[in-house]
Amino acid sequence: MARIAGVDLPKNERIEIGLTRIFGIGRALSQKILSETKVTPNTRVKDLTDEEIVKIRTIIDRDFRVEGDLRRDISMGIKRLMDISCYRGTRTNARTRKGPRKVAVSRKKEA
Repeated sequence: MARIAGVDLPKNERIEIGLTRIFGIGRALSQKILSETKVTPNTRVKDLTDEEIVKIRTIIDRDFRVEGDLRRDISMGIKRLMDISCYRGTRTNARTRKGPRKVAVSRKKEA
């Protein structure tokens, strides 16, 4: 298995698809990285040479935010919005980070 950006890529996948296993890299970025390194997209991960793996790894490290750094940036952005009580990022689309909804307690009228 080739280890790129802290992720073990499946050895039988094409490298174009294998790179998308890295958080923050989709098909478009994968194709861009491969064209920059001049690696054919149809090459299987197990058939990559050490030199090609190093080229891919250096381009990803140099040009892109992936995995832990990207996750941290996203969560910090959401946290910033929550801290300033902004509508954006705090209503329904941040439920997983904020936890369950806090329901207002209603008082019952006594007769």
